[in-house]
Parts: sequence; C-alpha cells; structure tokens
Amino acid sequence: MKLFDKNETAFAVILIVIYVVGVSIMQRVSDAVGIQFLAEMIFCIALSAALLIFIRKNGLAQYLGLKAPAVSAGKMLLYIPLLLLGGISICFGIGAEFGVTESVTRTVMMLCVGFLEEVIFRGFLFRSIAKQNLTRGVVISSLTFALGHFVNLLNGSDILENSIQVIYAAAVGFLLVFIFMRTESILPCILFHGFNNCMTAFTTGALLKDRLGETAADLLIVSVQLVIAAAYLLYLTKLPKRAMPERT
Repeated sequence: MKLFDKNETAFAVILIVIYVVGVSIMQRVSDAVGIQFLAEMIFCIALSAALLIFIRKNGLAQYLGLKAPAVSAGKMLLYIPLLLLGGISICFGIGAEFGVTESVTRTVMMLCVGFLEEVIFRGFLFRSIAKQNLTRGVVISSLTFALGHFVNLLNGSDILENSIQVIYAAAVGFLLVFIFMRTESILPCILFHGFNNCMTAFTTGALLKDRLGETAADLLIVSVQLVIAAAYLLYLTKLPKRAMPERT
C-alpha cells in the first residue's frame, strides 16, 4: 500500500509488468507441461485473488468502480452494442478443436484476464493518470492496453494478425474507459471483456475465411466491430459527464 499511496501510476505500471511477464512465462510452462493454458490460468487466478484482497483490505472498491453502475441500463442502450461487439464473430463460424481440459483452462483464464485487464488498465492506470489530466488518462490507458497486446508477437503470433488485434484493442480500450466514466462502474467492462475473450477463443470465422481468405476475413470482422464500437462511443460522449469517485 505504501507504493500505491506514494505513486499510483508507478503501482499500476508494476502491475502491468507483473501481469504481462507472468502470463508470458506461464505460457512456456504450459507448453512444457503439455496442457495448454493451465499455468496461465493458475497464475491469473492467483493474481486476481491477490488484487481482490488488496482492494478489499484498502477499501478501493468504490474508487476502482467495483460497484453497480450509477446509470440505468436503459440509458446505456441495455449494453446491446457490447453484446454485438463481442458476439458478432458467431455469425461467421463457431467451434474449436480443443479437448475438455483445454476448453476449461482456456475459458477460466479468459474470464480472469477480463477481470485483471479491466482492474489494471481501466482501474488503477486510468484512475491514477486521470486525477492529473482526464484526457491524458483516457488516451494513455487505452493505448497502453492496446500496445500490451504486442507481447503476443513474442509468443509466436503472426504480425499482421497481431496488428489487427492491437487496432481492435485500442478501439475497445477507448470505449470501455468511456463506459467507466459514464457509469462510475467497471463491472460492465469486466463482463464484456470476459465475454469478448471467450467469443474470440471459440469462434473460427470459418464461413468467411473459406470464401475470402484468413486475412481478408479478419479485416472484415474487425471492420464491422470498429463501426459498432465507434457508433456506441459517439453515443456515450453525448451522455452527461459524471464525477469519478474519490478515495475514502
């Protein structure tokens, strides 16, 4: 808590490093063990538990937005754009070549990643920077979240595929931070992030890829998602601004 009190941004950056490096190392452990996502899942569960204990012990739940939204679901369009954003890929093919064990480890890890990344990037990092400059907080937290996905290149991802992922992550980053600002709650962001991760893991895009090729199909899907994200973001900018809760 001493570091958090002294420099919240430094605390957030350290969390990001621990998270990114930890997941990368655990991926290699899973490969060595022969059970995909097992080590990453265990690491993400442990880090999630540690953060929850830290947040509860220091009374940071309200400050980080771990509370019910202050805006009605109706005003947020019932979050339907988020459901479309995460679920649109279902229309282009769903399925997976995973066994039961890998399906479980992958799903649990993806849900934990949704929690961790929202609390770290939209919670700790955004809140720490936004106290000094709101615009800077929005931009830095969103772009840092997006650029963090480049670490997948070190784990063997295709550079074009990874670049498309980074562009999508940047759009989602801006959208989710606006949801946080308008509702004072990070819970919708966590739920969407987990849902989106699972959809990404278990949808194939095969219906498009068979016709257009993998790269063209990925670009088309992301283009549709970007249009949805941009339209919803434009709507959110029209909602009344709300003061973010202070630390108690």
